Amino acid sequence: MTRTHGSTSTFARSSRRPRFTLALTVLAVLALGACGTAKATGDDEAASTAAAAPAKPMGSLSSPALAEIQKHITQTCPAPGTPQEGPPNPRPAPPGEEPQAGTVDPVMPTAGPEVELNARDWCASNHHEQRVYVAVQELTDPTPAEVRSALNGLGYPDERIHGLKQSGATTQFFLDLRENGGRLCLAGSVGGEEPVVDKCVAPATGPFTAGRTQH
Repeated sequence: MTRTHGSTSTFARSSRRPRFTLALTVLAVLALGACGTAKATGDDEAASTAAAAPAKPMGSLSSPALAEIQKHITQTCPAPGTPQEGPPNPRPAPPGEEPQAGTVDPVMPTAGPEVELNARDWCASNHHEQRVYVAVQELTDPTPAEVRSALNGLGYPDERIHGLKQSGATTQFFLDLRENGGRLCLAGSVGGEEPVVDKCVAPATGPFTAGRTQH
């Protein structure tokens, strides 16, 4: 009887052991599955957050070299977003003269800086144009590298300089001056008889593309 009892006890222990091992295995599988789910969920949430995040807007022009001109623009130009009063009216006939029959009034622009730049951008552009003109005018060898260096020296970082290319003795470039929701850019050419620096209109949103500017 003692032997039989001992055998039964041994069998009971051995029969419980697989059940215990099986339980541990099931728990381990569940735990791994939970970890995988948590990781996948975390990755999905991170991807969703990245997809939902808006594109980083173009930062303001805030280098130390631009501090003085930015202060001057703030003090003398209209507030950001101030609209233009409109393009100038057609030139009237001189006093004492009647408009000639069949005279066609000049066509008012429907696109370009006169129409699409707000008053703040138009005012700010005058200040930027002058300092850029003076800087590139002094270049004796206006290669793209020299033009970039001159613009960097004025405080304009590389990410604001676009379309630098040389054609013969002339180097062309664009400056992205968008900030505070504006659309201002400058289009420049140096190496001819004298530099040319003009206002242009950049896309309202998205990256700066020289091919999408308006003069």
